[in-house]
Amino acid sequence: MNIIKPPVLKQGDTIGILAPSGAIGDDTTPVMTAIDYFSKLGFKTLVSNDLYLKNRYLAGDDLTKIKNLHAFFENPKINAIICMRGGYGALRLINKIDYSIIRNNPKIFCGYSDITALNLMFFKKAGLMTYSGPMIMSDFGKTDRSEYTMNEFFKALTEDTYSIFGETVIKSGQAAGILWGGNLATTASLCGVDFIPDEPFIFFAEDICEPVYKIDRMLRQLMNIEKFRQNITGICFGYFADTDNRDWLLELFKETAEELNVPCTRGFKITHTCCKTTVPVGAHAKLNELELFINKTL
Repeated sequence: MNIIKPPVLKQGDTIGILAPSGAIGDDTTPVMTAIDYFSKLGFKTLVSNDLYLKNRYLAGDDLTKIKNLHAFFENPKINAIICMRGGYGALRLINKIDYSIIRNNPKIFCGYSDITALNLMFFKKAGLMTYSGPMIMSDFGKTDRSEYTMNEFFKALTEDTYSIFGETVIKSGQAAGILWGGNLATTASLCGVDFIPDEPFIFFAEDICEPVYKIDRMLRQLMNIEKFRQNITGICFGYFADTDNRDWLLELFKETAEELNVPCTRGFKITHTCCKTTVPVGAHAKLNELELFINKTL
């Protein structure tokens, strides 16, 4: 695949704020806080007109969200798109998106959790490298935002090569391939469509508030896909916050790595919690024990 890498973020660029997933609520404070933060750093902002729409638990109806998603990618004034929040809703959009618009207008796109569905489908259908990273409500829109998260975000968007580190080696070895993954529940929800990469990949995953048996089930859903088993070269497990049994989880990680026979490291700051790293989905990387070296120039 010809991987499309969006231009790096630089001062004076415009950041678009989009809500392709869950409903936001009526509080405008996170958006205004984020706008003020970006402005002080020298960035302009443009807010989607569907931001505060509500359709049950969704940020508006699907057609409105698709229209605004397309418009943000087609707008030449917008250099980066950061999503408001996760929740649920992105999965409803994946078969309605015109991926040629994404392919022909490459730009930075960032989000995690439910936004994983868009990150993975943009890569699969348009070849666009995206970013699994912070969003407005959970990160940029907080007055007590994590300095670590902000530094990691801008490092990922501006540097060609850098490393992130895990905490514990589960299965020793080295692996190479594109980085691919995100929130585990959302990744597993894509089963049934064509979403697995055609090239070798290092799988990264995180989740929150999931019992170990559900984590087991979601990993098994992916492992039952032949292309997943064939193309996976390594695993980087992030944080699985608020699960029910850490010992069982560690056993599951070991079992998964052994069955797939790939190197595996856990404890990367890929997470729903406040201190998170930003991971470029589709960038080339090498896993060597605790170090994940990322190279966006390849």
